[in-house]
Amino acid sequence: MPLKGRVALVAGATRGAGRGIAVELGATGATVYVTGRTTRDQQSEYGRPETIEETAELVSSAGGTGIAIQVDHLVSEQVEDLVGRIRADQGRLDILVNDIWGGEKLFEWNKPVWAHDLQNGLRLLRLGIDTHLITAHHALPLMIERPGGLLVEVTDGTADYNARNYRQSPFYDLAKVAATRMAWAHAKDLQPHGATAVSITPGWLRSEMMLDTFKVTEANWRDATAMVPHFVISETPRFIGRAVAALAGDPDRTRWNGQSLSSGQLARVYGVTDLDGSCPDAWRYLDEVQDVDKPADATGYR
Repeated sequence: MPLKGRVALVAGATRGAGRGIAVELGATGATVYVTGRTTRDQQSEYGRPETIEETAELVSSAGGTGIAIQVDHLVSEQVEDLVGRIRADQGRLDILVNDIWGGEKLFEWNKPVWAHDLQNGLRLLRLGIDTHLITAHHALPLMIERPGGLLVEVTDGTADYNARNYRQSPFYDLAKVAATRMAWAHAKDLQPHGATAVSITPGWLRSEMMLDTFKVTEANWRDATAMVPHFVISETPRFIGRAVAALAGDPDRTRWNGQSLSSGQLARVYGVTDLDGSCPDAWRYLDEVQDVDKPADATGYR
């Protein structure tokens, strides 16, 4: 339990990567505050069944202590109150994971800025950028009170991949590149305080929403490859969770400060695997197989 006694905040932990990260931090002993907008009593505009209470229970079942708090991270006062509660209850914050998103239903693929719904695009940017900055503004002062803190900005795509590839929507492209740049900038400010900031991306994530889209479950996810063959490289949310937990437990994690990382990259370094024992290397697969129109084949990539 290398993170026993550590306190983490996973902002945006209702589902997907945020839930996977929260659970794996719990599995290594951490006390994990999980936030989001959907509770058992109130749903966000997503209309999804997952709740922050479920995530907190999964954290506790994994061996940690899960604490669910409903927060809209666009509302500065709510985030300020959240950090005040963590300070009062724990007196410390060791790990901040910014996984706030909420833009899946807002972006429109393959539409230039003049054809994209403007209000949806601007809302997407607020959800993907403003929320992260608001949360960092309020939470990092508590984190830097002790040396060794870790900030993780979750995004989609490595810095190298996103620099070479248009992410099919100017709004989505900007939101995901911004998270990487934020981590790089925070790293400059955090380094004098003995803290580390990184960005990290999962590969093709088998989130709850993705499984529902393909009408499969985690148990039979491979059936979706008949419709989308490259889904063969996909990974569970727990894979990025294990990568983040390993990073948080690394006493030499400052070597990563400011870097853009991926779940597959860290998994190879730290020797962690996905739930099925494999180690998907999605971003190398995209470069070498999917994006050059080779037939789907994950041999050698997981």
